[in-house]
Amino acid sequence: MSSRVPRGSGLRRAREISSAPLRFLDSTGEQAVFFWRTIRYTPHAVRTYSRETLRLVAEIGMGSGALAVIGGTVAIVGFMTFAGGTLAAIQGFNSLGNIGVEALTGFFAAFCNVRIMAPVVAGIALAATIGAGATAQLGAMRISEEIDALEVTGIRSMSYLVSTRTLAGIVAIVPLYSMAVIMSFLAAQVTTTTVYGQSAGVYNHYFFTFLRTTDLLWSFVEALMMATVVMLIHCYYGYNAAGGPAGVGEAVGKAVRTSLIAVVMVVLFASLAIYGTSGNFNLAG
Repeated sequence: MSSRVPRGSGLRRAREISSAPLRFLDSTGEQAVFFWRTIRYTPHAVRTYSRETLRLVAEIGMGSGALAVIGGTVAIVGFMTFAGGTLAAIQGFNSLGNIGVEALTGFFAAFCNVRIMAPVVAGIALAATIGAGATAQLGAMRISEEIDALEVTGIRSMSYLVSTRTLAGIVAIVPLYSMAVIMSFLAAQVTTTTVYGQSAGVYNHYFFTFLRTTDLLWSFVEALMMATVVMLIHCYYGYNAAGGPAGVGEAVGKAVRTSLIAVVMVVLFASLAIYGTSGNFNLAG
């Protein structure tokens, strides 16, 4: 039996393909306007909704409900960065051991954890916890018409719901990222000195020799940039969710995918802008 192609289906498909760039530009412009409005309403959120912002900071850090039992985002970020630091120590010690310079594992930990491992892992954890939660909350409020009810009562929903969450994410990332960096350092040191038996003096010598204060400061700048981008993306998809509960789930999926790409791009371009191609260190004996 031969299947017939419906008349005009090929033309419709061609039109959809040709209009894809226009839809992409339209969506990008819509997101840019949303991000600008969020940033513009931030001073209003600080003045008017300071209590809500503080509540969101506490909720982001320690979680709410069942998540509070295990520490919420704190435990998740700490566990992921500890695992990342352990992996860096394992790979560094074995790879350097192949050429007989396993003593430089401390240098490897100080260099890679600050510049690459900690920012990327913390950004992924941020998107998977704080960002996904914000998208789900705002999406649930949108489909249940709670956001429309806020607008009817004269409350600026962008300021009350979006700007406060973005600001809370930026504030909460500072202690969260501090803990993430400490856990990655601790994991690398424990793995190298306890599991592999390297002298603590040798490890600490190379670690503190190549641990640069400027690298730590720039790492925190990257974390703040990631927090801002992640919260803006997730709030956009949650605020504009549609299609009932299924639409909220779809919005969370789109937000997580987009924010994960954004985290990697932020680390990439920030690293190129800060360190260039030289690496900014001199290894000499």
